[in-house]
Amino acid sequence: MRVLGIESSCDETGIALYDTEQGLLAHALYSQIELHAQYGGVVPELASRDHIRKTLPLIEQVLAEAQLRRCDIDAIAYTAGPGLVGALLVGAAIGRSLAWALNIPALAVNHMEGHLLSPLMEEKPPLFPFVSLLVSGGHTLLVDVQGVGQYRLLGESLDDAVGEAFDKTAKMLGLPYPGGPVLAALAEHGTHGKYEFPRPMTNRPGLDFSFSGLKTFSMNTWLNSKKTDQDRADIALAFQNAAVETLAIKCKRAMKQTGYSTLVIAGGVSANKALRVSLNDIKEIQTYYPRQEFCSDNGAMIAFTGAMRQRSMIKTSTAPSFSVRPRWPLEELTPPSPV
Repeated sequence: MRVLGIESSCDETGIALYDTEQGLLAHALYSQIELHAQYGGVVPELASRDHIRKTLPLIEQVLAEAQLRRCDIDAIAYTAGPGLVGALLVGAAIGRSLAWALNIPALAVNHMEGHLLSPLMEEKPPLFPFVSLLVSGGHTLLVDVQGVGQYRLLGESLDDAVGEAFDKTAKMLGLPYPGGPVLAALAEHGTHGKYEFPRPMTNRPGLDFSFSGLKTFSMNTWLNSKKTDQDRADIALAFQNAAVETLAIKCKRAMKQTGYSTLVIAGGVSANKALRVSLNDIKEIQTYYPRQEFCSDNGAMIAFTGAMRQRSMIKTSTAPSFSVRPRWPLEELTPPSPV
C-alpha cells in the first residue's frame, strides 16, 4: 500500500510517499524560514499562502522521483492538527480533494503522533512499550506509549514548550530567526560555569515542565550583563544546560515510574546535540531518535503514520468534506480498528 503524506501544520511544506512493503519511496521539504525571518517569527497568513503555492508542485516532484503516477497512490494522509488553522486547511483541502478525485481513502493524521512514530521508520526501530519525549516549538510532552494510538500522558509543559523557550531566549539575545538552532550553536562557544541557571520544577515530584521562568531568568541575566558577545554565548550555554538537564531529570523519573528501558525522543528539539548527549548518558536506558532530517516537520512521518493506521482500519472516509483541529491532544487518539 502506497500512502502520500502531506504536512502543512506551520512553516514547512512536507510531502512524502511511503510504501508499506518497500518503505519510504521519496520525500521533499520546503522551508519558509527566509519568508518569515524578516518578521522574527511565523506569520500565519503568509505561511498559508506559501503552502498553497508549494504543495501541488512538491507532490508532483515526489511522484516523479518515485517514478509513479497519481493513480498509483492507495491513500492520502494529511496533517489535521495541531497547528496553525490556515496552514492546516491548505493541506487538508488538497489531501481530501485528491483523495475524492482518485476515489481513495483520506486520513486525518495528528501531527504529534507523526513525530512520536517517526523513529519507527528507522532500520532498527524501538519496540513497544516505551516512553516518548516529544520536544518541539509548540509541545513538551512525556508519553507512555503502549502501541499505535495507545498513549497515556505522563507530563507536559504548564507554560512555554522547550522549543518555544529556546526561540524566545534567542530573540532576547538578539539572535536571528529561527533562534533555537542558532542559540545551540552559540552555546558551543560559552564558558562553562560562568552562569548557573535554575532547573525549573525539578525540586518537586511529578513529570510536568515549566520553562517560562527559565526564559525570564535568561532575560534578567542578559539585561544585567555587559552585553558582550561572550556574555551572549555564556548565557546561551547556561540556558541550554538548564533546559537539557531539566528534560533529562524528568526523563529519568518517567523511566523509573514506568519501569521501561526504552526512551524515544522526537520533535524539532530532538536534533539538539547537547540533549542527545545528556539522554544517551542515562544508564540502563536505550535511546532512539529519528534521523536528523526527520526531526523537524516533514511529510515522511505523516505518510508513515497514515500507513500504520490505514492498513489496520476497516473503513476510512472518501468524502470531500473535512475539518482540522488547531488543538488536538494525543490522549484523544484511539488505536486502529482490527480488520
